[in-house]
Amino acid sequence: MKKTKDKVKTDWSFQEALKVYNMPFNDLLYQAQTIHRENFKNNKIQMSTLLSVKTGSCPEDCAYCPQSAHHNTNLEKEKLISIEKVKEAAINAKAAGSTRFCLGAAWRSPTDNDLNTVCEMIKEVSSLGLETCVTLGMLKDHQAKKLAEAGLDYYNHNIDTSEEYYSKIISTRTYEDRLNTLENVRKADLKVCCGGILGMGESVQDRIKMLITLANLPKHPESVPLNQLIKIPGTPLEKEKDLDAIELIKTIALARILMPFSYVRLSAGRTKMSESTQALAFLAGANSIFQGDVLLTAENPNKEKDTKLLNKLGIVSEELTLNQNA
Repeated sequence: MKKTKDKVKTDWSFQEALKVYNMPFNDLLYQAQTIHRENFKNNKIQMSTLLSVKTGSCPEDCAYCPQSAHHNTNLEKEKLISIEKVKEAAINAKAAGSTRFCLGAAWRSPTDNDLNTVCEMIKEVSSLGLETCVTLGMLKDHQAKKLAEAGLDYYNHNIDTSEEYYSKIISTRTYEDRLNTLENVRKADLKVCCGGILGMGESVQDRIKMLITLANLPKHPESVPLNQLIKIPGTPLEKEKDLDAIELIKTIALARILMPFSYVRLSAGRTKMSESTQALAFLAGANSIFQGDVLLTAENPNKEKDTKLLNKLGIVSEELTLNQNA
């Protein structure tokens, strides 16, 4: 029976989710693709572009991040860029087929003064007919409201991993800090973009628990980015073992089943994925990607490579509609 949005399950137990994850692979993908087709258009994906508007010198110590001031990654630091540069990049993104333009700033949390500038950026991007998303770190209640007043559509704030594994990745902010920001975003009536990173040394159980945390929120995130770790030299995770491709696909399928109405984005790490792995990810229910050569500061497949793959698979870019979820 097809679920309606007011009857989505938000009380998943670990054992329930584990049972789904441990289904035979073909059965798992069949169920995920069936749920996907009940709630989304077949063979369409949402295209986004992500721009770094303030780069490096972040005081947080996230073990995966080249922008942390705690790691020596030889990253070129950059202050908050101009509104004109943002508008130019957004125009190019729209011409390339993106329907959402995302702005990322390497802050623990924005100052009110910097937030004013970001709000002007949001207004410029919105005026082009693009959806907007920003990721700026932790937000206070009044800051979330200010972003909403500026016309922001989505706020990205990932939980990264399970609560149990979290302290092995980050020590400068707590899991509760992240959940509090998500609550402030929801109270401001903004849409939530929240996911995590796979391949940081966490267990399968940690990945399942991370997805349960998201699926058991009062309202599911409209967008769930799942990133494969990009091992950046100079970060504590640069020598981490590669993530098994089948485990990646199974995690994507579980996300689709637990959160049937959420867009599941195959985010960072695609440059190291084969075409076959990406094809399986789309079969498992992923229906959003970032396009463009760079994701904040990391490498991403170029437009030509993505177009070639999507043409092979018969997948096309989704057009923006007024009532689109994510």
